[in-house]
Amino acid sequence: MKEMFQMQGACLTIRLPKELDHPNADWIRKETDRLMERRYVKKIVFDFADTTFMDSSGIGVIMGRYRALGLQGGSIRAEHVGDRIYRILQLSGVHRFIEISREKESEENNSLGVEYDGKYQ
Repeated sequence: MKEMFQMQGACLTIRLPKELDHPNADWIRKETDRLMERRYVKKIVFDFADTTFMDSSGIGVIMGRYRALGLQGGSIRAEHVGDRIYRILQLSGVHRFIEISREKESEENNSLGVEYDGKYQ
């Protein structure tokens, strides 16, 4: 299994757990803040490939990182987002602040050898 936190250049990828509930969200928030204090982070990618449940604390983690990076001109992206999580991001309004790459779009574009940037073309 891949590590939960991966740094590649100035991009931090966070592979989220199956359930992004209060205990997991609190731990992820603390670890992300710790990493951001030690390393230069310009972009955060939340990988929802394994995530099937997210509550309001998960929204809080995303928006908190958005605020932290917003001061530095950074960006947030959610990838491998399934239908259920996509609806939560839409209903909460988070989709207005971050790029979202849906699960089906990512698979289709990867099979074509095209990197999806989360924007409509």
